Amino acid sequence: MIKYALSCDRDHGFEGWFGSSSDYDDQAARGLLDCPVCGSKAVRKQIMAPAVAGTKARGEAPAPDARMREMMMTAMGEVRRQVEDNFDYVGDRFAREARDIHDGKSEDRGIYGEATPKEVKALVEDGIKVAPLPPAAPKKSQVN
Repeated sequence: MIKYALSCDRDHGFEGWFGSSSDYDDQAARGLLDCPVCGSKAVRKQIMAPAVAGTKARGEAPAPDARMREMMMTAMGEVRRQVEDNFDYVGDRFAREARDIHDGKSEDRGIYGEATPKEVKALVEDGIKVAPLPPAAPKKSQVN
């Protein structure tokens, strides 16, 4: 398959896929190509750079998925650091303290700690906003 950048005599740009270069030539000669925007039959190929498959010898950028994963891990680490630096750690008293803050029995502040799935479910069902803290990055000694 080959993809061509095409345009009509009214400068509407679009793409066309063809089995081969000769398929494009054949369809153009028989008047089978038309602009999807205005229907003009005066369609022509645009100048375009070839797409060559292969890999770069060096300095290749990571794939978009790898870059996205790295960005997300960095962002999650920053969220965790901000919480640890600015919120009060309440340990396994998290559910009780979150409920007390919600009910006005304790000072309104950011907290973090541990809670069981059952405790978290009860907090959510009662309209108390909670969110899981991103996991801590593994220590270098734990990484292969």
